[in-house]
Amino acid sequence: MRDDRQLDVVVFGATGFVGRLVAAYLGQHAPAGVRIGLAGRSADRLASVRSSLGAAAADWPLMVADSADPASLAALAGSSRVVATAVGPYSRYGLPLVEACARAGTHYADLTGEVLFVRDSIDRYHDTAVGSEARIVHSCGFDSIPSDLGVLLGHEGVRADGAGELTDTTLVVTALRGGVSGGTIASALDQLAETRADPVRRRIAADPYALSPDRAAEPDRGVEKELHGVSYDGELGGWLSPFVLAAHNARIVRRSNALLNWSYGRGLRYREVTRSGAGPVGVVKAVATSGVTSGRTWLAGAAIGFPPVRAVIGRLLPSPGQGPGELRRRRGFFRLEIHTRTTTGARYVVDVAAQGDPGYAATSVMLGESALCLALDADRLPARAGVLTPAAAMGLPLVDRLRGAGMTFDVKRRDAGVGG
Repeated sequence: MRDDRQLDVVVFGATGFVGRLVAAYLGQHAPAGVRIGLAGRSADRLASVRSSLGAAAADWPLMVADSADPASLAALAGSSRVVATAVGPYSRYGLPLVEACARAGTHYADLTGEVLFVRDSIDRYHDTAVGSEARIVHSCGFDSIPSDLGVLLGHEGVRADGAGELTDTTLVVTALRGGVSGGTIASALDQLAETRADPVRRRIAADPYALSPDRAAEPDRGVEKELHGVSYDGELGGWLSPFVLAAHNARIVRRSNALLNWSYGRGLRYREVTRSGAGPVGVVKAVATSGVTSGRTWLAGAAIGFPPVRAVIGRLLPSPGQGPGELRRRRGFFRLEIHTRTTTGARYVVDVAAQGDPGYAATSVMLGESALCLALDADRLPARAGVLTPAAAMGLPLVDRLRGAGMTFDVKRRDAGVGG
């Protein structure tokens, strides 16, 4: 990538709810001398966001760009080393920017949780990005950095101990508090509508290895499906129920394994669940969590099939550009455990945690640090380009950055037992 670009990082969608949070994070935490710009459709709104960020952002350039205007996206990509985008739903607005960055050799980071969008990005622009040496990195927020980097760190701990390869691996959500934004809701509804309308797309979305770089080369591990309903697992410490982000996160982790030449292990089996405890209260909580997850799916389906239902939901839930208030964002948090067994019988646990609403406060840190990592840590990053995952594109340098920003990533060997 050329070093003479005007900017190091541009935040695209800086006037949106999450885009403003990312811009604010960079304004407070980017090292001195890092050149940052803001981009979006309205010069006036961009100026308003910049003025709200204080003296650190006073001279940040503003760029008017629109997903429907390829020339503006080409100019945007050509001006910066990295574009961090919060403009979703990505299936609706994201591919033109991916194309612009892939052609310009510009690194790219987003927050998507949309499997079909990532699959389209791979199919259309992976080879272009390889040729231009661009890193196109999807899912750099709560989808899917805790999962992706947590499994990578577990693999590194196992490898350092000479304890074999990863086999059965489960991410367990042990605590989570956070809200939801209108953009997240819009993304989920868009993907559901697409899978309902097209059987081919539905089969792709349902494939556990939908994001594999070479589907035929994936080893046959039998059926791998997300948890539905409630089950008890004494080894994992209690009653388990579905985790709402499991489907997307698991596909990102499996893609990382394949991009890294299956270094985690060709016998890796990965899933994600929520744990509610071992006793009677635990089973009640697990049933309630499962019911909420099922209810969300039912409501989303009703919204797609019946426009009046979607209208009612639209009045009750946040619209795009809206999200949790500052106090709720500050009080949010998440704590995860990634439990794994190895081919030698060893057992490990990776603890991943952060303070702040997972999808907004914590996510703004994750996307902000991802952008800085891509822009500033080139000498430490894996020599890899194309449409990538956080683990494949940045790996341990990003873990270091996120630890420095307050996130917990801690791997421990637990051969004596992992429940609790």
